[in-house]
Amino acid sequence: MRLAVEFPSVMYREGAPGVIALAQAIERIGYDQLDLFDHVVMPFDSDSRPRNRYPATMPILEALMTLAFVAAVTETIGLGTEVLVLPQRQPILVAKQVSTLDTLSGGRVRLGVGVGWQESEFEALGMNFHERGAAMDEAIALLRACWREPTITFSGRQARVEAMAMEPKPPRAGGPPLWIGGTTPAALRRAGRLGDGWLANMGMGAAEVAAVRAFAEQAGRDPDALGFQAQLGAPARQGQAADSSVEACIAASVASADGAATSSPKRSRRSTRACAPRSAARSGRSICKPGGAPAQDLEQCPGLGLSEQVPSGDNGPEPAPAAGRRASA
Repeated sequence: MRLAVEFPSVMYREGAPGVIALAQAIERIGYDQLDLFDHVVMPFDSDSRPRNRYPATMPILEALMTLAFVAAVTETIGLGTEVLVLPQRQPILVAKQVSTLDTLSGGRVRLGVGVGWQESEFEALGMNFHERGAAMDEAIALLRACWREPTITFSGRQARVEAMAMEPKPPRAGGPPLWIGGTTPAALRRAGRLGDGWLANMGMGAAEVAAVRAFAEQAGRDPDALGFQAQLGAPARQGQAADSSVEACIAASVASADGAATSSPKRSRRSTRACAPRSAARSGRSICKPGGAPAQDLEQCPGLGLSEQVPSGDNGPEPAPAAGRRASA
């Protein structure tokens, strides 16, 4: 089992030293993976489109740029997106950016991708929202061609490349792991057919894992080779966060890691901090704050989420109410 945390973009308010301090603390605590989510622009509400899920002025750092900054001040922690909205980006440029990040970070990148849901964002970026599924499949194939082939020739609906090269190649053969997020039947099918793993949302569990595995088998792939990550708790939403300081975010990270270490026999205990366990579905996992008080959510730090990655041979991640947590293989 591996632990991941979703890094809060709001930390930019503490300046570069605050971002550095939190990223290094997350690595020092012992997390395996640091992820960022992706939006480029956010819409204001208007009569011409559905009501927005989030405030338009929600601060969101660009994911790949932020990961590059974090890579320069950390040494071992994995770096990823959860998820990058791939169909609204130019795929060859993404291939180059991710390959460069993986090269300079020493092979620490895991690219999580999804089709997105915000039509107005696609429109602002000049991309076709209604063809995003086909664009996603094509982009995945093109990314891997850029990472693997000495001579890239590709012909698709969205992109055409003739006899081009992209160097240097990523340090790992085949390129960084490419995990797919989403909860629709199409997303589950895509994860089984094309992904190296699946990134689940809250409430997803054994049924969805079984579906991904079945789609992998139908595609002639080994389902046991796939990874699975389940979100065991969502980051704090607007109005929930009371304290987004570096100190509060570090405290929340420590408490979450303690809870995972206490409850999981597959991980060494990170500290002797007391923890009052709280059931997380049938997993028996818990999350705690310093002093042993159960954590209802990670309100101290908006955007801070915790993931647990479990072997794909397990029964799959269970839906869990414990906040800020995910499960993956």
